Formats: sequence, C-alpha cells, structure tokens
Amino acid sequence: MPNLAQHIETVPGSGIRHIFEMSTKLDGIISLVIGEPDVAVAPHIAEAAKRAWDADETSYTPNGGIAPLRSAIVGKLARENGMHVDTERVWVTVGATQALYQAMTLTLQAGDEALIPDPGYTTFTMGVRMLDARPVPYSLLPERGFLPSIDELESLVTDRTRVLIINSPSNPLGAIFPEEVLRELLAFAKRHDLWIISDEVYEYFTYGQKHVSIASLETPEEAERSRVFSAFSLSKTYAMTGIRVGYLVTPPGLAATMRTVQEATISCVNTPAQYAAVAAMTGDHSHVAAAKAHYRANLVAATAALDARGIRYLPPTGAFYLWIDVGHVSGGDVAEWAETFLLEKRVAVAPGSAFGRSGEGWIRVCLATPEDQLLEGLGRIPAPGGLK
Repeated sequence: MPNLAQHIETVPGSGIRHIFEMSTKLDGIISLVIGEPDVAVAPHIAEAAKRAWDADETSYTPNGGIAPLRSAIVGKLARENGMHVDTERVWVTVGATQALYQAMTLTLQAGDEALIPDPGYTTFTMGVRMLDARPVPYSLLPERGFLPSIDELESLVTDRTRVLIINSPSNPLGAIFPEEVLRELLAFAKRHDLWIISDEVYEYFTYGQKHVSIASLETPEEAERSRVFSAFSLSKTYAMTGIRVGYLVTPPGLAATMRTVQEATISCVNTPAQYAAVAAMTGDHSHVAAAKAHYRANLVAATAALDARGIRYLPPTGAFYLWIDVGHVSGGDVAEWAETFLLEKRVAVAPGSAFGRSGEGWIRVCLATPEDQLLEGLGRIPAPGGLK
C-alpha cells in the first residue's frame, strides 16, 4: 500500500470535535462545545430553498455563484463593510471554511510561513498544515487585552513569511480588534509585503464595539493592489450552518485564477443553497436581531453567574462565546480536564488548548444555547477556593 503525503501527518485533529464526538456517545449531556446557533432558520430562507428544489433549480451555476447572490453580496459589502468591490471579486464558497482554505491555497506553498492567532480557530493551523506550510502563532494574551503585539509580530517574521491571518470578532475569544489595531496590522503587512487573510464570520454579533473590515481601511491606491482576502459566512448570522454558504472577497485581478481554483475544488456551491442565501441577505433581518438579543441576554446571565462564583472570564465584545479561566482546576492540562468534566459532570466544553498553546487553562463555552442549560452547565464548573 502506498504512503500518504508525509505532511498530512502534521495536520492536527480538532480538540473541539474530539469533545463533541465523545459527547454524542453519552446521555444527558449539556452541550456548550460547538458553535451552533440554537435558533431555527427563518421561514423565508427555508421557503426559498424549497422553491428552488420544486422548480428543479439543481443544475451547475457559474463557479463564482449565481448572479443575484453575488449582486446581493456586493451591495451588502458596500452598505455594511465599507468595501466597494465589483462582482468579479466575490466568490461564493462552501462556508467560510472553504473561503479561508481557498485564500490559503492562493497565497501559500510548501515551506512558507503563516502568522496565525493564538488562541485562534483550529482550522487556521489545519489549513496551513494541509498545504505543507508552517503555522507561526502570535499570542493574544490577557495582559494585552487579548490583542496582538506588533513588536511580537515583528520578531516572528522571516524570509519565509507570506501571510498574516486575523480573526475579528474572534473565535474563541469574542474579542474585536479596534480600528487602530487593524491599521497597525495593515501597516505591518505592508512593511513586510504580506498577504492578509481576514476571517469576519461573526461580524453581525457585536456588543458595544463596532466591527471594522480591515480591507475597508486600505487607501484607494492600496485597494487597487489590495493585499487582503476577506472571508465571510452566512452560517452563524442566519443559523445556516449545515447549508454551507460563505463567500471570499479577493484582491482585484484574480477572476481567471479564481474560476480555475473553484472549478478544481468545488465547481460551485449547491444551487438551492444559493437561492436560500439570496433570501437570507435580501429579506427581513428581524430574526438576526432576535438571535443577537438572545445571545446578549445569555451573555449577561452567564457573566453574572460566573461573577457570583468568582470565576474569571474575558468579557467578549463579539461572537457568541465566553472564554473562561479554569486554570484553578485544570492542573495544567485543560484538554484532559475537559474530558473528565464531560464524563463526570456531563457538560461538553471546548478546551482552550484546542485553539493554541496560549489557551491552556481556559475553556470556550458557546452562548448560543437555551439559557437554563447554559446556566446549569456553568454551575457545574468548580469555583476557585472552594466557593459554591
């Protein structure tokens, strides 16, 4: 039997999925581990998908997506993100996961290096490794407000560095990079002639701080030769995680290349899902506002419960996660502690070490869950100093 490519063995498994898979084999579990909205898809979105199926809209579409969807995305980017792009820079993808990976395939080759946030979403490391490139973590630490240090980034750059990956609002931290930080990152990337891959999946879920797209900060001259790939998703915003629709916004001049790489990887996103996406983006958004209010209410309830028991956490300004310090009980191995917590307390949480070495001693909890289950699950976390 022939061997697999050697670099595939370096791709780490997902510590999130490990706990999730364990939890599916157990009864009576409170699941706070997966970033899955607990609200239903809005009826007008489901109806659009059904109409497409009923009308036999099941043929191939252009590689970049159907025209009404790409047009809706162009309008949304101008209206909400301050990004003024033409249709040929918008490419409909199989969720943001494919958008991010597609950007990596365009910018990295074997032996290259990518600067990735630590803690950061697991697929950043996985995608880079899949390309036989090297992920180089930059730390997001409590003492810096979980924001990147330009000095640290400067110390990490080598002649093999090609890409800077940023994620705001952050998964798992819920932190939003302020505009001034984004401007510093843009200037850093320009100094070292790096590509930027910007993950903006949680853009709609912010709490008291504005989300800014880094591509919107490029000057008109810079935008003509943009260095930014921006990845977005409908999954979290519209509770469409299983429908798998996202989009990648590329720098100018890549239309022919993108047609080739889309054809080589997915050909196109499934057609009924694209019509559902059109309905989501152009239809009534009251369900999005309701979901945001639900997550916000859960955040208020959860942080009050943690405060009462003296458990430390990062107050998030975005996404729908809570980053909680369990260093007082995890014994230096939060992954093992999370497994034991699942087996003994029947609560599934994501170990912080799944997101990078800076996550040791922390866990990520998903707030997109019924409030009673959320509070019950948090109540089973041991408090420091023997507090109840």
